[in-house]
Amino acid sequence: MLIKTINELREYLQPYRADNNTIGLVPTMGALHNGHLSLIKAAKGMCDRVVVSVFVNPIQFGPKEDYNKYPRTLDADYDLCTKNGVDVVFSPTPEEMYGKGFILSNDNLTYVCPPFNYTDKLCGKSRVGHFDGVCTVVNKLFNIVQPNFAFFGEKDAQQLIIIKKMVKDLNIPVEIIPCPIVREASGLALSSRNKYLSEEGKKQALVLSKILNNIKSCYDKGIKDVNLLKETAFSFLNDNVELEYLEIFNSETLEPQEVADSSSRAFIACRVEGVRLIDNIKLGA
Repeated sequence: MLIKTINELREYLQPYRADNNTIGLVPTMGALHNGHLSLIKAAKGMCDRVVVSVFVNPIQFGPKEDYNKYPRTLDADYDLCTKNGVDVVFSPTPEEMYGKGFILSNDNLTYVCPPFNYTDKLCGKSRVGHFDGVCTVVNKLFNIVQPNFAFFGEKDAQQLIIIKKMVKDLNIPVEIIPCPIVREASGLALSSRNKYLSEEGKKQALVLSKILNNIKSCYDKGIKDVNLLKETAFSFLNDNVELEYLEIFNSETLEPQEVADSSSRAFIACRVEGVRLIDNIKLGA
């Protein structure tokens, strides 16, 4: 079923909630791929009813980012969801989510702002306000759907950590279920933005996973000094890959570390053919 309004979705879910059915939410921006499908399968395995939201959220894009050209493939997304047993695809307009004549500014719209210590690094450093927009829309979806469980991929690890923090701090009654990164056979992490890459660009983009796997291998061999681990990346870089960041932080608190341990996660962002790609890997078991 395709639903586009908040009231209709609430009316649809109310009897299932009254019967104590468990409800799972998979929040997406559409352009669904096998990574999203893994979230759907996890939700189907745990929940009586599964809702997939397809909403390209304007308030998490900066003024120079790709909101207008972000891929929108609702028909294909709906077909994929239907074939895989999703009960509802919720695809509202921005006006439905934020009101008619909405102005994308916290001068006029209530935002949910996560802690600065979680957002002043990694993707948040170059995408100022991005995680305010993410937390605002995710909080709205939680209020609309009132799910028992919500499913997020570990590829967007900073986002996942921040959402878990928001849920804890705001006492939101939903359990966040992290799901592993899904990769192409080559090792490239699946992303809706991979569609922007040429075949050669996809080959160049393998630098991200190669760097991360090498860091993990060095960590497993006993190298724990964070600076030494990061320095191993430079032999993989070339003129076709613009490194934005490579950091090793605590995987729950995003605190910087000088010595890696079982809590550590390596995070990377690069631009390939002008496309911004992210990836990460947990160093400990």
